[in-house]
Amino acid sequence: MAGRTKIKQILSAPQVGSKVTVKGWVRTKRENKNVAFIAINDGSTIHNFQAVVDPDTIDKNIMKLVTTGACISVTGEIVESQGKGQAVEMMVSGLEILGEADPNEYPLQPKRHTLEFLREIAHLRPRTNTFGAVFRVRHAMIFAIHKFFNEKGFFNLHTPIITGSDAEGAGEMFRVTTLDLENPPKKEDGSIDYSQDFFGRETNLTVSGQLEGELGALALSDIYTFGPTFRAENSNTSRHLAEFWMIEPEMAFYDLKDNMDLAEEFLKYLIRYALEHCADDLNFLNQRLMQEEKNMKQQDRSEHTLLERLQFVLEYDFERISYTEAIDILRNSKPNKKKKFKFLIDSWGADLQSEHERYLVEKHFKKPVILYDYPKEIKAFYMRQNDDGKTVRAMDILFPGIGEIIGGSQREERYDRLLNRVRELNIPEESLWWYVETRKFGSAPHSGFGLGFERWMVFVTGMKNIRDVIPFPRTPGNAEF
Repeated sequence: MAGRTKIKQILSAPQVGSKVTVKGWVRTKRENKNVAFIAINDGSTIHNFQAVVDPDTIDKNIMKLVTTGACISVTGEIVESQGKGQAVEMMVSGLEILGEADPNEYPLQPKRHTLEFLREIAHLRPRTNTFGAVFRVRHAMIFAIHKFFNEKGFFNLHTPIITGSDAEGAGEMFRVTTLDLENPPKKEDGSIDYSQDFFGRETNLTVSGQLEGELGALALSDIYTFGPTFRAENSNTSRHLAEFWMIEPEMAFYDLKDNMDLAEEFLKYLIRYALEHCADDLNFLNQRLMQEEKNMKQQDRSEHTLLERLQFVLEYDFERISYTEAIDILRNSKPNKKKKFKFLIDSWGADLQSEHERYLVEKHFKKPVILYDYPKEIKAFYMRQNDDGKTVRAMDILFPGIGEIIGGSQREERYDRLLNRVRELNIPEESLWWYVETRKFGSAPHSGFGLGFERWMVFVTGMKNIRDVIPFPRTPGNAEF
């Protein structure tokens, strides 16, 4: 709106003596007979801006409406602050109420609120310091992702949200239909006749843009997708969402090593960008995490602060070891021998859990780790098969505090090998004919990986629950906002 100056702009380049208008939401108001101090926040920065009011200059009835949560516009002169905590403040000459907030009803009073409570008022939680910081960092990361790939010459590809294929073979997908659920058309055998549905077939919300992304890479060389994905997994853990966002680059002419190099460069780029552009918010989130962990048992506390974890990733080249080497390390580790792991490692072929991944990163190597060449039985059908007949060219990147952050692979570009694998796993060929057919017409070695954006946000912000890094989480039984 014309004439409005953002608080971030005032605080980053204060011009004492200038007259400005600030609009935002009241965080607190302190007053006595002689003066009133109003802390205003407009979301542009984590810092509040102090407006100083002489009660004789503003109508008392208007001042009564300046309550926590109210939206106001203040105009006045920027002066050097007389108190501690801020360099400049405003001497108010005009004040307007833009939106009242009844103090008896407004739930965000100036006190500590639990994250569980704030999830119940997701429509208001962005106004808190914590969520303001998280969502500003979220924006910065979205921007940095597009910036990174644009600088590398990648093309952003929009892949379908509605799909007829299940990329991961997990089967936990949301159905998309316009059929009458109470009286759907039936075939002679009693099953639902999806040929009468909107798309003429059974369709779902996508779990991944990867398969379509590969088609783009086999024409444009380097593409990336960044879109919403959906899993109908009935899981209520702190690590799962039903709706989340995925970044999935696919690159023609990349082998597994090229894939690992790009993924490492990508993650380090994002962290550098966050440290450079989100310093105030990250400092706040760092302090918040330290405060939160003070009340936790020693064994539950993080070894490093949030900022130390981010630096930890930047400072080291990622350790690269095969799955087979990792299994040997884990099998002979103290936690495994002393039965401290919840899931004990006793043989090759085990699917690694978060506790194993974190042990490799935090205890054994003390640096981020890339595992590669996994058993084909625990990986997806599209991964390139190695000559040993047992493993595939998969790679996972493991981070401190979280375990797997990226999963990827060199893709199987050989027609016969891919088709045989589809048949081995009893995947319906008719749903993937187009994907397999690309291996017949000018196939090329190619690779890609996926980064779950919310999992990345958990790492960058230090938030413990994935529901607290997306504005409106979708989880089992929860789609209220």
